[in-house]
Amino acid sequence: MLFAVDVGNTNITVGLFDGKNLIKTFRITTGTARTSDEYGVYFVDWLRVRDIHVSEIDAVIIASVVPKVMHSLTSGIIKYLNIQPIIVAPGIKTGINIAIPEPKTLGADRLVDAVAAYELYGGPVIVVDFGTATTHDLVLEGGVFHSGATSPGIRLAAAALWSGTAKLPEIEIKRPDTILAKDTVSSMQAGVFYGYVGQTEYIIRRIKEESGLDNIKVVATGGLGKLISENTDCIDYYDADLTLKGLQLIYEKQ
Repeated sequence: MLFAVDVGNTNITVGLFDGKNLIKTFRITTGTARTSDEYGVYFVDWLRVRDIHVSEIDAVIIASVVPKVMHSLTSGIIKYLNIQPIIVAPGIKTGINIAIPEPKTLGADRLVDAVAAYELYGGPVIVVDFGTATTHDLVLEGGVFHSGATSPGIRLAAAALWSGTAKLPEIEIKRPDTILAKDTVSSMQAGVFYGYVGQTEYIIRRIKEESGLDNIKVVATGGLGKLISENTDCIDYYDADLTLKGLQLIYEKQ
């Protein structure tokens, strides 16, 4: 079995693969102050309650955008799972040609998403990951990572709205009944939700225009990606487990 770990700014998502099949997932918050023992106990307990023994884990692969957690995280995996994890980093085999001036600056999450979107859905493809930040990445035919655009994630943008104002409340992010809002909460929901749908549609349209690729697939993933995907025609597929699937695909290439 493969233990795949996606370390994001908000959550650490873990997937357990039996061969190519993703059979279990779970999430914990990304806590930069956790010790290696805390991580190790989390993982062992999670496996135990699912009747999986540590000895059944054959390999671990990690993609991380949070360097501060990596020492404790990898130490916990080595101590409790008895495995030296594979880290997605510059030089690892992915099958993707990173055609940007400084390839080493590309985030591991974006690279992993690109691998999964290209191999599972074909190219050219636009990959939209609705995470703490939202990324829109273009992968061309032949597996060439061409370019990308990054914006504040929908939760981050919404939090800035209520934390940066004196009287606006914290809200649930959802689609309101109408954009013609008549109270504070629904007006905030309308602005955040429809504003983000509009941003998503515009960026995708602009990428298609500037690349000259009209007939191109768009694959979305990440937290609120399902909400946005269900309310626009510009996204063709939503895959909640795209990043974990990408980790499994990269593991197979090693």
